[in-house]
Amino acid sequence: MTKICSKCKKPAITFIRYNGTHLCKNHFIQYLERRVKRDIKKQGKTPDKSRIGIALSGGKDSTVTLHLINNIFSKRPNIELHAIIVDEGIKNYRDKSIQFAVKNCKKLGIEHHIISFKQSIGKTLDEIAALRDRDLHECSYCGVFRRACLNKKAKELHIDKLATGHNLDDVAQSILMNFVNGDIQKLIRLGPHKKIHPGLIPRILPLRTIPEKEVMLYAFIQEIDFYNGECPYAVDASRGIYREIIDKLEYINPGTRHSILSTYENIKDVLTQKYPSVELNQCKKCGEPTSQETCKTCFLLERIRRINR
Repeated sequence: MTKICSKCKKPAITFIRYNGTHLCKNHFIQYLERRVKRDIKKQGKTPDKSRIGIALSGGKDSTVTLHLINNIFSKRPNIELHAIIVDEGIKNYRDKSIQFAVKNCKKLGIEHHIISFKQSIGKTLDEIAALRDRDLHECSYCGVFRRACLNKKAKELHIDKLATGHNLDDVAQSILMNFVNGDIQKLIRLGPHKKIHPGLIPRILPLRTIPEKEVMLYAFIQEIDFYNGECPYAVDASRGIYREIIDKLEYINPGTRHSILSTYENIKDVLTQKYPSVELNQCKKCGEPTSQETCKTCFLLERIRRINR
């Protein structure tokens, strides 16, 4: 039997388990876009003459973020949008996804900028993987180097805030991972960032309250073309364990992901007061902001050099 939209009498295309509503195509689009707009406002004001960067990979989350940011801000003439694409150097994966990223930028008329690991770090991720580091997974290198590349290019472009495609599933997993690891400082540093540290571009997370399945559905019904491949190095990533845990909890108790985010939001100010952010130093090797003498990027580059000897 065809379900009817809870807002009108049209056939529903989806059922939102965590709030018990059936939604038709138009009401689902409105439902998602309204939440994104509301949360972007919650994450901080966007003054005129702002330059917003979008971290774009070509996958569904970042591509949907690109389209939503364009829908929200393109009508404001004094706001510039720039897509930043990081090429990690993963053969038969990133080279394919970049094609989708560039195509979407051209379609929307958004200027894109590509920065590569090879150009910025000196090695591709494939070359790093070939070193066979037994103690660190490729994702450990990639995460650090990718953040460094995004921040470097964003600073070159004088970006005021950088939007990333992290959805609700990603955020809930990160919160749980940091709780389990007891890493309070890293927990506090999760985006979105309201405090601006010199040398670091603050992040906003437009999809922070949107479950991954809803992002996929939105991309499908809006006919957003994205790359649907999976990174070959993500298979062994520990994040998958937390994904499975949260998926099981969400199935048993719909709304679990939202509850994790809401709880984190409610205690974040208290955690920040008890664990105030440390003053950042300049890395003694590259000059980038760091809480240590040497930044994580330079630390990993030195590790690569030692392994490569």
